[in-house]
Amino acid sequence: MPSRSAPPPSDVPERIVDIDVEQEMQGAFLEYAYSVIYSRALPDARDGLKPVQRRILYMMQDMGLIPTRAHVKSARVVGEVMGKLHPHGDVAIYDALVRQAQAFTMRLPLVDGHGNFGSLDAGPAAQRYTEARMAPAALLMTTGLDEDVVDFVANYDDRLKEPGVLPSAFPNLLVNGASGIAVGMATNMPPHNLVEVVNAARHLIRHPEADLPALMRFVPGPDFPTGGRVVGLEGIRDAYASGRGTFRTRASVKVEKIGRRQGLVVTELPYGVGPERLVEKIADNVKNKRLQGIADVTDLSDRRNGMRLVIEVKNGFNPDAVLEQLYRLTPMEETFGINNVALVQGQPRTLGLKELLEVFVGHRVDVVRRRTQFRLGKAQDRLHLVDGLLLAILDIDEVIAIVRSSDDANAALARLVERFSLSETQGRYILDMQLRRLTRFSRLELEREQAELRATIAELQSILDDEQKLRTLVSDELGQVAADHGTPRRTVLLTSSGPATGAAAAAQLEIEDDPCWVLLSSTGLLARTSSAEPLGTEGRRARHDLVLAAAPATARGDVGVLTSGGRLVKVSVLELPTLPPVAGRPNLSGGTSVKEFVTLGKGERALTIVPLPVAGVEDPDDPGFALATASGVVKRVVPEPLGNKPEVDVIALKDLTARHKDEVVAATALTTGREDLVLVTTDAQLLRFSAALVRPQGRGAAGVAGVKLTPGARVLSMTAVEADAPDAVVVTVAGDGAGGVSQVGSAKVTPLSDYPSKGRATGGVRCHRFARGEDTLLLAWAGRGPAEAATSTGSAVALPGPQGRRDGSGTALDKPVAAVSGPPATS
Repeated sequence: MPSRSAPPPSDVPERIVDIDVEQEMQGAFLEYAYSVIYSRALPDARDGLKPVQRRILYMMQDMGLIPTRAHVKSARVVGEVMGKLHPHGDVAIYDALVRQAQAFTMRLPLVDGHGNFGSLDAGPAAQRYTEARMAPAALLMTTGLDEDVVDFVANYDDRLKEPGVLPSAFPNLLVNGASGIAVGMATNMPPHNLVEVVNAARHLIRHPEADLPALMRFVPGPDFPTGGRVVGLEGIRDAYASGRGTFRTRASVKVEKIGRRQGLVVTELPYGVGPERLVEKIADNVKNKRLQGIADVTDLSDRRNGMRLVIEVKNGFNPDAVLEQLYRLTPMEETFGINNVALVQGQPRTLGLKELLEVFVGHRVDVVRRRTQFRLGKAQDRLHLVDGLLLAILDIDEVIAIVRSSDDANAALARLVERFSLSETQGRYILDMQLRRLTRFSRLELEREQAELRATIAELQSILDDEQKLRTLVSDELGQVAADHGTPRRTVLLTSSGPATGAAAAAQLEIEDDPCWVLLSSTGLLARTSSAEPLGTEGRRARHDLVLAAAPATARGDVGVLTSGGRLVKVSVLELPTLPPVAGRPNLSGGTSVKEFVTLGKGERALTIVPLPVAGVEDPDDPGFALATASGVVKRVVPEPLGNKPEVDVIALKDLTARHKDEVVAATALTTGREDLVLVTTDAQLLRFSAALVRPQGRGAAGVAGVKLTPGARVLSMTAVEADAPDAVVVTVAGDGAGGVSQVGSAKVTPLSDYPSKGRATGGVRCHRFARGEDTLLLAWAGRGPAEAATSTGSAVALPGPQGRRDGSGTALDKPVAAVSGPPATS
C-alpha cells in the first residue's frame, strides 16, 4: 500500500482553492449568528414564540393532545418534535416544553403538565416520567391553522410542512414575556396581564393614532405570575417608549406576631427567585454578620396555602429596619432589565409597547382576513354544488334515465352537463351522490342550505369589503379571549421608591408621626397623603377615579377597613403608598389595592375606611360610624382601640335563609352624630332620619330596625348627610333587575331637601319612578353636591342636572355607573 505521504495518482486532478481566512471566518460567523437569531434564540413579534416553542405546540395539536384528551408522556412529544421538525437535541426541546408548563414562569401557561415540572429552586423530572398536553390557552395559539390563515414552510429535510408563525388569538409575547441569548444580542421581556394587554390592543384598533400615555392607561406595567411588587415606574415608562429600561421588584412582606417575637412573613417573591435560594442567602449573611436581628427562618410554603416564608426577628430589633437590610442584601429585592428584542419580518428589532401591539394587531388582522377569505371560498364552492343539485332535482327522473342509459361515467357526465347546463364540478358531484339523497325531502334541505349559504357569503364578503368591520371583528374576538381567560392583576405597582411592604425602614428614625389622610377609591385603591392638607374643593373626582372615603390619621397610626362581612380590619398607615402633595384633585394611580392589606372572603367587599382611636387617648365625643345591612338593620358603633388584634367583628349578622346570611351594604364615618342617615332600597324607597335616633351599641350587638322593607326588596345604600346642608343631593340609577349591575341605566339627581325626614323603621317615600324596561335601582347615593360618577374602571360618567321631582324618572346614561361621590368632608 502506498504511504500516507505519497502524492495522489496522476489521473486525479488536483484542485486547490485560495481562501482568505478572515473573510471565510466572517462569513461563517454571520451564518451562524443569523441561524441562532432567526432559528433558535429570539421570538417572533407576531406570536411571541421561538421556533422550538412553535413546533412543540404545532406538533401537540397534530398529535391530538387537546385539553379534553388524556396526557401523554413528554418523551413522546419531544421525540415527535425532534424527529419531524426540530433536529437540535431532546434536552433543548424538553426544556422549552417545561417552561411553557410552569405557572411560575408563564403568566398564561400553554402546556398542561402532569408530574414534576420543577420549581423555582429545582429542575423538572426526566421527560420519561412527566406527561403533557395542550393547555386551553394553547388552542388560542393554533386555532385556524386548517383555514389557510398563515403560510407553511418546509421542515429541515423538506419532507413535511410547518407553520412559519401561529395564528395567536392573544398577544402572547407581551402576556408571557420571553428571554433568550443570541449572538451579539439578547431579549428579556416581562410577562403582563392578559386583560390589560387585550384592552390596550383593542384601544389601538379603535384609535390607531393612540400615543404611549394612552396605552399605558391600560398597561401600567408588568404582571408577574409570582406576584410581588414593582417599585418605581420610570424604568417601565422608558422600556415602553424605547424598548429598554430597568425597574426594581420586591417581595410582599407583612409584619406579624410570631409567638413571643415579631416576624416578617413573606408571601410573594420577586420573579424568578425561589425560597430556597433566599433562605440560603439569608443564612450566609447572618453567618458573615452582615445581617443583624434575625432569630430563625422557616419555610412554611405548600401547594394549598402558597408561599409563606417566616423570618423571626430577635427581641429588641425593629422589624422594619431588618426588612430594609433584607431588601439590600438578599434577593428579596431584584432588578429586572427589560430588553424588548424580537423578530419583525425576520429581522431583530427593539420594540416599544406601541410597536409590539401594532405588530400583533397587524398579524391578527391578516389572520382574520385570510380566515374570512377561506371560509368565503368554502361557502361559494358549496353553494355552487347546491345550485347544481337543485337543478337536477327538478327532473330527477331524467337524471336517472341519463345515468342508466349512458355507456360509462364520462358519457353520463357529459350528457348531464349538456342537458342541465351544469359545470363539470356540479355534474361529477351529482354522479358521486347516493340515489337516496336525491329525494323531495332533500330538496327542502337544499333550499334551506342555499339560503343559509347566501347569507353567510354576504356576511363574509361584507367583512372583506369593509376594513373597519374587519378590525371590529378582531377587537370583539380579543375581548372574548380576555373574558374567557383573563385573571386579576397579581403584581402591585408602586410609584414610590421606598419599601413596598411591611413599614418603611425609615420609620425607625426618618418618618415622623405627622397627620395625614387615608383615601379609599372607587376601584379599591388605598393611599395616604403626605400632609394634613385638605383634599381640595373640586369634588372627589381623582385623577384616577373617585375618592369614596377619606379618614384622618397619622403616619404611624392605623385606620380601619369596614367590610361587607361586618369586619373591621386594622391597616397600618405606614404601609400605604404616599401620594404627592395634593392640589385640587388627588392622583390615586399610585395607590395599592385594598386586597393587599385585607384578606376578603368570597363575595366580601371593602366598603369604607374609618379612623381608629389610639389606646389612652380615646375621645368621649367620638360619634363613631354607622352601618346598614341588606335586610334594613342600622347600627352605630364607637370604635375601640384594637391593640394587637388585626380585626374584630362590629355587628352580629343574622342568617336570612339556610344558605344566605345578611350582609353589610353600606358604612360611613360620622362627624357629629347629628347627621341624617339616608337609606335607599332597591324598590326606590328613600328613608331619611337623624343618626341621633340610633344609639351606639357594642360590637356584639345586632343593631336596630332602620327601614321597613317590602317583600323582595333590600337596602341598596346608606349615607350620612349634614341635616342642614343646602347643596345635598340624591343620585339614583335605575335599570333592569335581570340585567346585572354592569348595564347602562338611567340616572336622576334630586335635591335632598325634597325628601322629608321620617321616623326610624318606617317605609320612607318613593325616590325614583321606573320607566319602561326598569324595575329596580342599581345604585343610589346621597351627599353634598355636586355629585360625580365613575365606571368600574374609574372613568368619568356625566350625570344629568338636578331636577325637582323626587319621584320622577331618570335620564339615560352613556356608560354604566359603578360609583358616585361628592366633595370630601375634609375640604
